[in-house]
Amino acid sequence: MTDGFDLRHLPPGFYDDPFPVYRALREQTPVRRMPDDSVFLTRYADISAVYHDAETFSSDKKREFAPKYGADSRLFRHHTTSLVFNDAPYHTRVRRSILGALIPKALHRLEPKLETLVARLLDHAEANGRLEAIGEFAGAIPVEVIGDLLDIPDEDRAPLRDWSLAILGALEPVLSAEAKAQGEAALAGFHAYLSKLIAERRAAPGDAETDVLTRLIQSEGEPLNEMELAENCVFLLNAGHETTTNLIGNAIELLARFPGERARLIAQPDLLRYAIEEVLRYESSNQLGNRVTTRETKIGDETLAAGTFVTLCIGAANRDPKAFDDPEQFDISRHPNRHLAFAAGPHKCAGMYLARMEARIALGAFLKRLPDYALDGKPVRSRRARFRGFTEMKIRLR
Repeated sequence: MTDGFDLRHLPPGFYDDPFPVYRALREQTPVRRMPDDSVFLTRYADISAVYHDAETFSSDKKREFAPKYGADSRLFRHHTTSLVFNDAPYHTRVRRSILGALIPKALHRLEPKLETLVARLLDHAEANGRLEAIGEFAGAIPVEVIGDLLDIPDEDRAPLRDWSLAILGALEPVLSAEAKAQGEAALAGFHAYLSKLIAERRAAPGDAETDVLTRLIQSEGEPLNEMELAENCVFLLNAGHETTTNLIGNAIELLARFPGERARLIAQPDLLRYAIEEVLRYESSNQLGNRVTTRETKIGDETLAAGTFVTLCIGAANRDPKAFDDPEQFDISRHPNRHLAFAAGPHKCAGMYLARMEARIALGAFLKRLPDYALDGKPVRSRRARFRGFTEMKIRLR
């Protein structure tokens, strides 16, 4: 199972269930040298240590992405300018501007509109007697929420989800010519729209307490230039869309797969916040992270030279028996639950409170309205190594 493991040549069945492979790697070669001389990590302790040592393990992706995308491409410019793929001081400056609008106190204002949206989606499902849980529910929610955060007019939001899927699709370990072209086209369309939106917001600023774009425009200290503004708006959509879609979709599938846990959650709705954390641990929406070493360092028995690319397998770390009791058990009451689904250290996900809020409102209403739902056939798993979720999940209402 571990011999010849290579993210660029994954074995059959890996996308459906990568966890046996992750377990074997964690037990046999937890610091694995890959064919390209990068390193693949699977132990919780190693990955947590990397997240907390930003000086030794850089998030800057210029050296990695230049040959992948081409240094003059839109994909290269976006993925090397956005918040997540940068180090301090740039990362610190942009994160500070965004974070104030993503704390629980600031997000509270979004709850009534989100509750109304979720109710409308469930009304539609009940009227039709069926539901496609990804496109018609899990994927419809975060696009609207990010649209509200950036104050994008409702009538302009239709392309956002497809743009996000295409841009994030280009982050997969293997990039096809088609996926690259789709990512470039999506960025061209989003950039054209954002150029107009930013100009309008400069002329008529919104409320900086609630409008993230206005916050970024008015950021303290060194202001963001036009390119930085646009790329971090794209990042907000991407970071808040697919991962949250996967969180909600994965939860619906897991609660169908484990009916005893679903019954327990319906009987004890106060367990919902623990259940969400367990979904994040058990089926992490984001399975892989990346760093590059800035100096020689050692992990386990392996010495890493400066400039070594490191892949952090979040999905493996979150099922490490040295970090979690009975990690293969899906337990909605697990507590504490120190999973790494939102990373850790200075790059811990700025939108984690937003994702939790969306999941809490969406799943709470879903289970209350549709407690006896059933999967209608096998859900269609997305064929991605980095992001774990579904592209289609048909639900039968009973």
